[in-house]
Amino acid sequence: MPTTTPIKPASWSYAESFVAEDEILAAARSRADEVGVTPIGSGGGAALRFLASVLDARAVVEIGTGTGVSGLWLLRGMRADGVLTTVDIEAEHQRLAKETFSEAGIPPNRARTIAGAGLDVLPRLTDGHYDLVFCDGDKREYAAYLKEALRLLRPGGVVVFDNALWHDRVADPAQRDEETVSVRDLGRAVLEHEALVPVLLPVGDGLLAAKKEWAPEVEGA
Repeated sequence: MPTTTPIKPASWSYAESFVAEDEILAAARSRADEVGVTPIGSGGGAALRFLASVLDARAVVEIGTGTGVSGLWLLRGMRADGVLTTVDIEAEHQRLAKETFSEAGIPPNRARTIAGAGLDVLPRLTDGHYDLVFCDGDKREYAAYLKEALRLLRPGGVVVFDNALWHDRVADPAQRDEETVSVRDLGRAVLEHEALVPVLLPVGDGLLAAKKEWAPEVEGA
């Protein structure tokens, strides 16, 4: 039995807008509308900034640059010398994201944009180097992103997936389309993974986060 009543729309809206966005993020959202991109919501963005700050993140990977909304939230939570590596198949979207970062005063060397498919780029990145991996790309590839993230993250790092509730479809077992099944299967895989500490946050369209546990050193290794 649930211990609390479901959150009311007014409370959800209050929570989503609790950390206000500025004019730079508003402009990035306007660019997203123009090119047909759906960026992370303000509540999810605030959660990303919080996680990057708690981790004192120096190196972050993002799959799905869009127009820089999530990237800017991440950069604002990272260390002053932190570098965001952001991957997107659309070079034009990344050009718009660079405008967003520039308007926010982010030095160019703090945002490394790589144009390409996530599963082509991720295998080329350094093992165990990253503090946080944020995934907001092709939902059908989420399981593969998880596998890559586990390799890329340092022990204690965090992987985060947007759209973890996928427009209220994941919680409905009658919904069996490919994207919904992929997101649902991802949740199950994260929940059952022995090396991960998971949490599903009902912000925006759902934010699934998991910490990669510290692994004991193997004696003699």
